[in-house]
Amino acid sequence: MAEPSHTVSLDQAKSEPALVNQGKITALTNKADQFAASAFVLPALLVILLLSIFPLVLSLWISLSRLTFEKGGAVMTFVGLDNYDKLIRGINREHFLGVLVQPSLFTWIVMAIVVILFGRWLFHYVRGDDFSIGGFIFRLIVTGALLGAIWLVLVSIETGGRPGTLEVTWIYVFVGVTVQYLLGLGLALLCAQHIPGRRFFRVIFLLPMMITPVGVAYLFRMLADTQKGPFYPIWAALGLVNTSWVSDPWGARAAVMIGDIWQWTPFMFIVLLAAIESLPTEPVEAAVVDGAGPWAILRYITFPAILPVTSTLILIRMIEAFKIIDLPNILTNGGPGTATESMTLHAYTIWRALDIGGSAAVAYILLFVVTFAGIAYVALIRRRVEQIAS
Repeated sequence: MAEPSHTVSLDQAKSEPALVNQGKITALTNKADQFAASAFVLPALLVILLLSIFPLVLSLWISLSRLTFEKGGAVMTFVGLDNYDKLIRGINREHFLGVLVQPSLFTWIVMAIVVILFGRWLFHYVRGDDFSIGGFIFRLIVTGALLGAIWLVLVSIETGGRPGTLEVTWIYVFVGVTVQYLLGLGLALLCAQHIPGRRFFRVIFLLPMMITPVGVAYLFRMLADTQKGPFYPIWAALGLVNTSWVSDPWGARAAVMIGDIWQWTPFMFIVLLAAIESLPTEPVEAAVVDGAGPWAILRYITFPAILPVTSTLILIRMIEAFKIIDLPNILTNGGPGTATESMTLHAYTIWRALDIGGSAAVAYILLFVVTFAGIAYVALIRRRVEQIAS
């Protein structure tokens, strides 16, 4: 019995050097692979740092400085938060925040309803199983920011008030993204049905995506012309020949939003259509057998199934909507006055006036607003998406 065990131990002793050598070779191979991966990734990382991080830091310093022209060139002088103070409390306050008036009874009623809805939302979170102090503090911050934004919009659109570029941007984002999603979802549900000509309409609905934003702006500038545009016979029949969309603030904003909705609804449509057509048919067939109607199927089967896609789609479109500049710039030139100016157009306008520091300050406030809105949206929608996914 001792002889076989002695033979096994000799075999193990002979194989140990080979195993050690094989382990060394494997370790060297892994190090070589890691070095090769780093060598390939490092140039891309340096390009990102050069084109993204460095300009971001540099623009932050510019937003804290003021450009002055002196003999022999220009000088950037550090002024701290003066550029931001001009936008919030200083000479550019009405341009950025608008003209705010005393709230009416309607404003108080709307705010009371909104406060009740947010209070109910916080109450349900406190009573829920996933309650945490950090999550509650974050929701309080989000609630305060949203209440402040709603308050600013309400008191600026009251009679005698005027929305600034901050409120106008919020209006573009909220109204535009909401209408685009609803229209895109409706068209996607329609084209997902087995109806004649659905392939033709899929192509037609995508045509606005083929046009550049500048082209869309010039197109709607021509369509909105009641004196020489292609719709002149219609305007003449309605007695609107001498009427101009851009002479009224809300008419001009409506023209910008209609153009934006026309351009970006196909983006919502094509993504939602792909999500709907990728869903399994068995749950819908079972619901039909059980007697469920179209609205019940949409509410309890289709919409929850496409909610992960919906959440990502709205986030992407929301971030893009904050940067709108082509349509208000070309269609209305930001007018009448500054009625249709977005924050991006505001930054561009004062940049052209050589207020480089003020332009950078507007851009950084926009960056903060977009970042906060994106983080808040993801944090609030994530729990619902995770519940559906699980």
